[in-house]
Amino acid sequence: MPIISIDDLPAALDPGRTLAGLDLGEKTIGLAVSDKSLSFAHPRQVLARGKFTRDAEALARAFAADDVGAVIMGLPVNMDGSEGPRAQASRAFVRNMQRLSALPFVFWDERLSTVAAERALIEMDVSRKKRSGRIDSAAAAFILQGALDRLQALGAAASSV
Repeated sequence: MPIISIDDLPAALDPGRTLAGLDLGEKTIGLAVSDKSLSFAHPRQVLARGKFTRDAEALARAFAADDVGAVIMGLPVNMDGSEGPRAQASRAFVRNMQRLSALPFVFWDERLSTVAAERALIEMDVSRKKRSGRIDSAAAAFILQGALDRLQALGAAASSV
């Protein structure tokens, strides 16, 4: 399936399916999954990165287990809106995933998502050691929640027309 915009996602998503959010790091992949009503993002276990094939298989199993219908991929753009090496790595990861998956992918600007996730974990009094193991999935949940909120706004706008 192609890369689509968030505005096109409602038409591409089968009813009752969930959305997954990904935060691609150098050593780990943060994963979060929505509920079926597309209201709340729930962090999942962080996946340790290895070879792409193994990572893709682990993600495919996770997507199947949660009945994922589309993937929101965090795009780490720079503060000035330009794309650097990390954004290009995220785009390349999605291109490779598209060869193995029929799921549509949506890129979502993830500026400051890790900072927000870290602050939330600190507010919950999560120790520094535990934060390091949870930060990528918390960031994925933050990314996914932003997309879910946008979908809710799109639905409200469509119903008021």
